[in-house]
Amino acid sequence: MALCTECEAEITLDPSTEVGEIIQCPDCGMDLEVISVDPPEVAPAAEEEEDWGE
Repeated sequence: MALCTECEAEITLDPSTEVGEIIQCPDCGMDLEVISVDPPEVAPAAEEEEDWGE
């Protein structure tokens, strides 16, 4: 079980979850990146920046 870095909600990772996957906190909706599955650990996902067609 991982903890949300924003609201500290407990997040249960699905057995098929992979490192690098982006998930959402079920409580606050924050995008989190899975950085470890054993032990389960998440970090705030990097925000995607607009490329404005460049």
